[in-house]
Amino acid sequence: MQVIANPRCSFEPRSVVSGSARVRVCGVPRSVSRAAAVKPRASVPARSSGYPAVCTPSPHTVSAPKVKNKAPAEIQITAEQLLREAKERDLEILPPPPKQKISDPEELRDYQHRKRKGFEDNIRKNRLVIGNWLKYAQWEESQKQIQRARSIYERALDVDHRNVTLWLKYTEMEMRSRQVNHARNLWDRAVTILPRVSQFWYKYTYMEEMLENVAGARQVFERWMEWQPDEQAWQTYINFELRYKEIDRARMIYERFVMVHPDVKNWIKYARSGIEDVIVSKRKYMYEQEVIENPTNYDAWFDYIRIVENEGNVDDIRDTYERAIANVPPSKDKQYWRRYIYLWINYALYEELETEDVERTRQVYRTCLELIPHRIFTFSKIWLMYAQFEVRCKNLQQARKTLGTALGMCPRDKLYRGYIDLEIQLREFDRCRILYQKFLEYGPENCITWIKFAELETLLGDIDRARAIYEIAVGQSRLDMPELLWKSYIDFEVSQGETERARQLYERLLDRTVHVKVWLSYAKFELNAENADNINIEMARRVYERANDSLRNAGEKESRVLLLEAWKEFESEIGDDIKLEKVLAKMPRRVKKRQKIVSEGGVEEGWEEVFDYIFPEDEMVRPNLKLLAAAKKWRLQKESDNIESYEDNSQSKESESQNVDTDKDNSDGINNK
Repeated sequence: MQVIANPRCSFEPRSVVSGSARVRVCGVPRSVSRAAAVKPRASVPARSSGYPAVCTPSPHTVSAPKVKNKAPAEIQITAEQLLREAKERDLEILPPPPKQKISDPEELRDYQHRKRKGFEDNIRKNRLVIGNWLKYAQWEESQKQIQRARSIYERALDVDHRNVTLWLKYTEMEMRSRQVNHARNLWDRAVTILPRVSQFWYKYTYMEEMLENVAGARQVFERWMEWQPDEQAWQTYINFELRYKEIDRARMIYERFVMVHPDVKNWIKYARSGIEDVIVSKRKYMYEQEVIENPTNYDAWFDYIRIVENEGNVDDIRDTYERAIANVPPSKDKQYWRRYIYLWINYALYEELETEDVERTRQVYRTCLELIPHRIFTFSKIWLMYAQFEVRCKNLQQARKTLGTALGMCPRDKLYRGYIDLEIQLREFDRCRILYQKFLEYGPENCITWIKFAELETLLGDIDRARAIYEIAVGQSRLDMPELLWKSYIDFEVSQGETERARQLYERLLDRTVHVKVWLSYAKFELNAENADNINIEMARRVYERANDSLRNAGEKESRVLLLEAWKEFESEIGDDIKLEKVLAKMPRRVKKRQKIVSEGGVEEGWEEVFDYIFPEDEMVRPNLKLLAAAKKWRLQKESDNIESYEDNSQSKESESQNVDTDKDNSDGINNK
């Protein structure tokens, strides 16, 4: 026997008997595995000397065996990190198969043959896996092979006829293909085989109701109720009857329901529904009595009609509307007609939206328009609603004729605007121009009309025509909102890049008014204007200076304060400290004063405290004003003194003349004696 010796082994040898020969091998402790304790070297055959081979100890000392470090690593890797890395690297995403383009019928048949063979092989391997059948049938449906898909579904039902998903997919395919009778037959088979699957019954009744087969849906519900289903099924049947206003049928179903499910909560629902019916009946009777006692109580008519509409009986609803509109207000005052006219509006909307009776709707509108005394007052809303109704009916000629008749009989701003909006939607801009001209002849003081007309011409690209409209507008002697018109005109010129024209408009406007908002807008315009020499700041500062002088002469102290605040903010943004100091020097002081309260009759009613502003510029002028006042007073005093001295002289002269006459008379008497 030949044994491989390890020259580095330092363990004590132990003898091993193998056959008849005694050999000595290395002894290894049991606690250390041989693979860990002995590091094998190259195998060298032992020399044959007649003695058994032995392990010669190594003269060198062997180190202790190394034990693996079982402590946890510093960085732990979680399953979430592994999944995230796999997703980031797209390890599980396979590239999509190449797209095939089929160019001829033969290639299509070959493709279909390969696909069908693959599906059939999958079914043959796993016949009980319904997913294979569903994929096969859905593929045939995508190929527009409904008959083949139907055959596959039938084969699948032979395998597992109790599979709910299979029945649902089968019937959904028939409904998508608009095969109503096939779908109805499938639902019938499904509920016969699996009557305890509520999903079949729900979908079956829903399909019949969507097909407006109310009787068929009711029959399906009755078949379902024979199996005594859960509470939700009974409640669905009751809600179905309530949707079609079958109160008596719903009550009978409730009675059967509480017998099958005699729970307290079901009895409470039944009692509550009965209470609601009683309440509705009582309210209906109350409103009926109220409209009989006071036929012109239109609010009661509205409530009564609402209750009748909830019942859903078309004949009763129409009869109620006819009774309501027959109560015409006895007075020709418009305030008594405002509520009454909404009866006609609701009637027309009901006929158009609910019953979809076009002719009856048209007749309702025409009768209402014939009833209104248009020479005294009118309702623009009725005219516009009738015209819009004719437009919806694609009767554009009648809509225009209706609005033209309205403008001829009773022109109103709302009618003109509605007619113009209609023509703009129809892109009939020539008609819009004509209507705007008629509108301005009717109300030339309406600034909104002028602005809308000019904006229309601007949108159409006729700038000269729009400018001419603005010029005619600002030249009107009477306008309701001139400030809005001027602002629109200036914005128009600014949008066209006509800076000089806009500046001239500001000057023309300032000739008419010195309002502070105009000055502020003018200054802002000059600051943002496009000037070749970049003198915007100086132009704006000049406007502020002119505005301050104008408002000081006009005595508008509060407007002047607003102007100086804006001026100060302007200089602060510019950053000119010298100019800012000059503006701050112009800022006023606010003082409190007392003044008498005088009524309209001229009677003093006491005193009140008011705030006044004292401007430094006014105080600088005040000494000169005092001097002038003193000079004027001195002059008046001097004139009064001169008048008094003149009167004294004249009186003295008269007295002297009287004395002379007396002396003369005395002398004459003496001479006569």
